[in-house]
Amino acid sequence: MGPLDGIRVLEFAGLGPAPFAAMLLSDLGAEVIRIVRPGAPASGADVLTRGRATLTLDLKSMENRTTALALAEKADLLIEGFRPGVMERLGLGPAACHAKNPGLVYGRMTGWGQDGPLAHTAGHDINYLAITGALWSMGEPDRPPVPPLNFLGDFGAGATFLVIGLLAGLHRARATGHGDIVDAAICDGTNTMMGFLRGQKALGRWTFGRGANRLDGSAPNYRLYACADGKWLSVGALESKFFATMLSLIGFEGEEHTQLLSLAAPQEVARCLEARFLTRTRDEWCAVFDGADCCVAPVLDPDEALVHPHMRARGLNPVGATGPEPAPAPRFAHARLETGYGRDGGDAARTWGVDLPQKARHPA
Repeated sequence: MGPLDGIRVLEFAGLGPAPFAAMLLSDLGAEVIRIVRPGAPASGADVLTRGRATLTLDLKSMENRTTALALAEKADLLIEGFRPGVMERLGLGPAACHAKNPGLVYGRMTGWGQDGPLAHTAGHDINYLAITGALWSMGEPDRPPVPPLNFLGDFGAGATFLVIGLLAGLHRARATGHGDIVDAAICDGTNTMMGFLRGQKALGRWTFGRGANRLDGSAPNYRLYACADGKWLSVGALESKFFATMLSLIGFEGEEHTQLLSLAAPQEVARCLEARFLTRTRDEWCAVFDGADCCVAPVLDPDEALVHPHMRARGLNPVGATGPEPAPAPRFAHARLETGYGRDGGDAARTWGVDLPQKARHPA
């Protein structure tokens, strides 16, 4: 059993961060009922929907809204990812749910937040990162900023902060009997993570110019290097002891080793390393670094990553319904985490003590 065994979560199906948050809770052992609208495409074995029972309810129907409210009455946590005001118009907002279930922790996932000038406008991950300064900070100098997929915004700054808020609210609700409303916004979470860069700048350790800092690719001991076969190595040898080991392994000795290690002329150091790494293929260099303590790792494509010895040894991508899928994380010493697909929402609702309207069904 997972550490959240016995916790009930009601999820109103949405996009991106909301289902990712529900997946994380389900992976940890919570029982999640996912409400989808009629005509929604079947999720199949989409990893973002794993571990949940799925129930189709037309929330435009009073009868179906009553059923959703009855499920909220039995839930510990609720997740919704609509624009502000949508759930209130459906009669399923926090006030209505708390009237039935005062201990409910009501999680709201948006990009902009529940208030503010942009709260009711459309947006996507790239927009939320843009207004926080995070997007500006990513990329090479004199080139446009580079969007970091949706990992940073949707999943890191959004879903992860929502889960933190839900679990914190659950802890308080268990102690006091009073639930809460969690306003999780991607721009808020990103802004929190930007605190590190702003703090470093205040200390004189960072500049907001792209490609001008030790962690954004400008430092020769923290960047990517091309190899003879066009593949790449990641070098993260920030500490002198690791950088010294790396320099020795790639053939620099004596005075040259000392000069490079000093990082007195960073651009010249980078040019020397670029030329050296181009003399062998990526995998040949990996053989050189095998077992060494110097913070060097190959840049793998997603398929290569699945079969890397470390990834395989930790069982990070077991074969699921449609192929490899990520194992639940984090792992626990005593709790057992399990995943699965396809549980009938009607069966789950009945175990919660909720009778379904006749037309409610599990999607095909």
